[in-house]
Amino acid sequence: MRLRFTKMHGAGNDFVVIDGVRQSVRLSTAQWRFLADRHFGIGADQLLLVEPARGPGVDFRYRIFNADGGEVEQCGNGARCFVRFVRDKGLTDKRAIRVETMGGVIEPRVEPDGRVTVDMGAPAFEPARIPFDAGGLEPRRIGDDLLWPLEVEGALRWVSVVSMGNPHAVQVVDDVEQAPVRSEGPLIERAARFPRRVNAGYLQVLSPSRIRLRVWERGAGETLACGTGACAAAVTGIRRGLLRSPVDVETRGGLLTIAWDGVAVRMTGPAETVFDGEIELPAERSPAHGADAPSLTDHA
Repeated sequence: MRLRFTKMHGAGNDFVVIDGVRQSVRLSTAQWRFLADRHFGIGADQLLLVEPARGPGVDFRYRIFNADGGEVEQCGNGARCFVRFVRDKGLTDKRAIRVETMGGVIEPRVEPDGRVTVDMGAPAFEPARIPFDAGGLEPRRIGDDLLWPLEVEGALRWVSVVSMGNPHAVQVVDDVEQAPVRSEGPLIERAARFPRRVNAGYLQVLSPSRIRLRVWERGAGETLACGTGACAAAVTGIRRGLLRSPVDVETRGGLLTIAWDGVAVRMTGPAETVFDGEIELPAERSPAHGADAPSLTDHA
């Protein structure tokens, strides 16, 4: 099976974007993993599938697959690349579109300076909506924010839980470069209290309008930038009284700007095309995925 694709990135968070409007795309979990593999495939943090709208009031359907092949609810940096892709490929001539995602409808818009703004909708803080099992826990309040105790290998971490259409656990740290992102991030991602796993964010406040951020993304590991993570971090800081909107978020891959009016969160940042290409999906499993990986010919 031969597949056309476009490689893109938003602040270093890189994607394989696939047109499912003009070509039929039905891939297995193992095939998504193969495409994301940086040694045997194309390489990406996430894979984005553009599909026709399934109902009135939206322009497209947007599906997101992590590098581990699992489908997830939302990806903010990917949303910016999505609108750039559909315009560049002639699928629409609109500067602003409405897009259906698993996490709800979003509204990305191309700005006159070439950056893209995405209306990410309203954040959710109720544990059941994250989802987060808060049973038996007593939160600690800072400003308007609630910090929840989370045990990580015997150590207690206080996290803010936020959903931006996908789940986030955010910590404020003194120095993000020294934060245990790679050691504790995987443990937080799979903590039992997060039944759908979680993205682990670490934010450092530089000023009331600027932060540094690192995020361990569920199913992808640490990425150079995480759009929904930037939204969750900015909202957390604003609720704690540490920040005021808009907030510039320094990631390892570039700068994102997050604005929150108390209702909708808007994220502005870059969306860049790297190259277009075609790839032949192998008929057998890739050796990179081990003997227990499902066959590349198995359909989802």
